[in-house]
Amino acid sequence: MKLDLVIVNPGHRALAYQGLSEDLAAIEPPVWAGLIATYVRNKGYSVALIDANAEDLSPEDVAVRIQSMKPILVAIVVYGHNPSASTHVMPGASATCSAIKNVDPSMTILLVGGHVAALPERTLREEEADYVCGGEGPITVVELIETLRDSAQPDLRRVRDLWYWDGDRVSRSAPAPLVESLDTDISGIAWDLLPMRRYRAHNWHCFENLDLRQPYAAIYTTLGCPFHCSFCCIQAPFKRGERALNMREGLNSYRYWSPQKVLAEIDRLVTTYGIRNFKFADEMFVLNRKHVLAICHGLIDRRYDLNIWAYARVDTVREDTADIMRRAGIKWLAFGIEAANERVRDAVEKGYGQGDIFTTVERVRKAGTYVAANYMFGLPDDDLTSMQSTLALAQDLNTEYANLYCTMAYPGSTLYRQALKEGWPLPDRWSGYSQHAADSFPLPTRHLTSADVLRFRDAAFRTYFSNPRYQLMMRERFGEGTVAHINRMTQQRLSRCVTRSEQTTMRLPPASPEHSVIPLTLTRGAT
Repeated sequence: MKLDLVIVNPGHRALAYQGLSEDLAAIEPPVWAGLIATYVRNKGYSVALIDANAEDLSPEDVAVRIQSMKPILVAIVVYGHNPSASTHVMPGASATCSAIKNVDPSMTILLVGGHVAALPERTLREEEADYVCGGEGPITVVELIETLRDSAQPDLRRVRDLWYWDGDRVSRSAPAPLVESLDTDISGIAWDLLPMRRYRAHNWHCFENLDLRQPYAAIYTTLGCPFHCSFCCIQAPFKRGERALNMREGLNSYRYWSPQKVLAEIDRLVTTYGIRNFKFADEMFVLNRKHVLAICHGLIDRRYDLNIWAYARVDTVREDTADIMRRAGIKWLAFGIEAANERVRDAVEKGYGQGDIFTTVERVRKAGTYVAANYMFGLPDDDLTSMQSTLALAQDLNTEYANLYCTMAYPGSTLYRQALKEGWPLPDRWSGYSQHAADSFPLPTRHLTSADVLRFRDAAFRTYFSNPRYQLMMRERFGEGTVAHINRMTQQRLSRCVTRSEQTTMRLPPASPEHSVIPLTLTRGAT
């Protein structure tokens, strides 16, 4: 029998992360690709999956492998391991499309994922793909397979959420509903199709033992998100573009697997693959209290020795919940603190106060859980004073890890639409949306250029991790080996080239003695 579908997770690590991809960065399992594979198999169709990112395959390698499989459809999945990671997967996806068509022009290619759902018509016009999915993906993939199998002249109008060429005109079909019955329709990830030995946890996730970063797995316990932060693009595939947004303005994309299904998935990963390092990849795991507690109590009863990390909001972690999560094996929680200045934070719809941040971090740490805090430099109202305040807040909190990001106007986000409306400069290439790429091009603020923001972020990264107070805490908590690893991480320099910003010299305002102040001399070229 002819293979119905080959799903491709395109390679992109070296371009997106430069030298960090060799050792420091995680190698994430392609969760969305695995979920789509399960949905397709549950509908009775045959599937293969190529993880070019994990196997370090070139686009040409992928094309040759697919040619030997001769599937009815190739689906290239442009979902990252978090919403903001899908756009910088596009260079790899684009190169893979071209390589497949060079080897076999008759191969039928569908692009699906967060970035392409945000920009479906542009993607169809720019890429060497036959079709683009404007929505979530699973339903569109199955309906397209059915249509291609059943007819030499397929009626593409039957395939919901599909963008396609009708002669020389771009057409689109009706929106598809979201997959609602997750327990039955997407009953887990197709782990048997993935190279499980290749996946690797984030370095900070394993600060307790850096030699045990493999094996590793990431799973969803929920899909979607009920929040609408202006810098986030998660709603792009769930809202299904402007037409669907106008039709269903109140759509809440948040859904969840039952705790029993989640626990069964964890059981399988522990017993079959020996997984101990887990990521709950939900955009917001700590949200539905009943759901979270049921999963945690199930894990406590199993007495697995797990090392789990998950995302939470400052305003969703209660005192008793923090203790139960730690007993379940959730050793790390990641919080999106974003900025110190409440005016800056409120402008991107982060509705909590400064006191809430300190209270929640203290509560989590009291339970024995480590904290990874996320900060953003270059939010629309940021200036040098507010960014220095954010760095000072990070140093005050002194969490076990900190992700320091530049603000990007990701396609699918409110910021992207605002940037187009206001004429703000955006990256020339999709790789420019990667935080760590050489051509990274963050959004300018009302007061600062892209170069200002990027240089501040890179200097803040070195300042945070070389802070004596931070290093003392890490030495006491994790030992000398982890501190040496952090120092090696801090010493790595990313090549940067921001060519569309004026050469500028900035001085930061004075700060209190216990905080490090970053003097900036902003220049073109590599740093």
